[in-house]
Amino acid sequence: MKATVNTWYCAVSVATVWTSPESARDIDGPGTANPVRLTEWLEKLPYEPRLDLCNGNRIQTQLLFGEPVIIEDVQGEWAKIIAVWQPSNKDKRGYPGWVPLAQLKEAEPIHAEGFTRVTKGKAQLWHTDGSPSIIIPFNSILPSIGESGDYLRVCAPDGEALLLKADAEQAPSVHQFKKQSASAAADIGLAFLDLPYLWGGMSPYGYDCSGFTYSMLKACGHSIPRDAGDQARGGEEIPIDNQSLWKKGDLLFFANNEGKANIRHVGFYFGNGLLLHSHSTGKSIEVMKLAGTKLGRELCAVRRYSIHEGGLQA
Repeated sequence: MKATVNTWYCAVSVATVWTSPESARDIDGPGTANPVRLTEWLEKLPYEPRLDLCNGNRIQTQLLFGEPVIIEDVQGEWAKIIAVWQPSNKDKRGYPGWVPLAQLKEAEPIHAEGFTRVTKGKAQLWHTDGSPSIIIPFNSILPSIGESGDYLRVCAPDGEALLLKADAEQAPSVHQFKKQSASAAADIGLAFLDLPYLWGGMSPYGYDCSGFTYSMLKACGHSIPRDAGDQARGGEEIPIDNQSLWKKGDLLFFANNEGKANIRHVGFYFGNGLLLHSHSTGKSIEVMKLAGTKLGRELCAVRRYSIHEGGLQA
């Protein structure tokens, strides 16, 4: 059936955005449920089915708790959505895909004093009676409605909740969080070293390469495109053949056929000839030396997103 175009929220800690309702397999059940069971899903996902998330074009991206979407259509238990905070050339409004309807909740009018962003890897959300609610991931953004001692009062998709002040930062609006340098984004990324790669991943349960760069820059107040190919068309172009001009936090892009094919990978330049990146299925976030490696031969672009560029899209 055709759904009324409206804004909804992600109502689970992390919702995976699938290519189609048929993309999710039986083995993916814990990742499509509400409550979502991400750790269970990923721990029990063998290498081949995990690789097929990419090779089978099953996953597009992920949503974080409280992230708004537009619902365009509903087919059975699935919703066709647009992730409006994730710029993409696939749709001028944001990133498209399919999400289980059970993982979304319709938005209600909110009179917020500002917005709160989670700065810890994972943070406990609390009910107003002090009992634990759910664990929400790094970079989740929720409307703020006040304070209560050591806690911030926030609007979660299912109502008012509490978040420790120590786990978050505040801003007047979603596009006014403190902007930091791309170098700071690379430093923040070090907190996720050894986290296993996840195709389509956008959370501390697993990042893909461009999800990692997008998310670390988001943590520093920048809004960049979701996918590597789009990221390579933004920012400031930096000469690829003069490494002395590269700065820590610049984005390095890579392509097959020694850089001549379509862009397939991105990571942060970490200075001193080093790359910080979320590698590939079966590997983890790491810092590596580029010289003499296959990636070193595949380098095809360097881009800089400065402290003066961008802000979250409302």
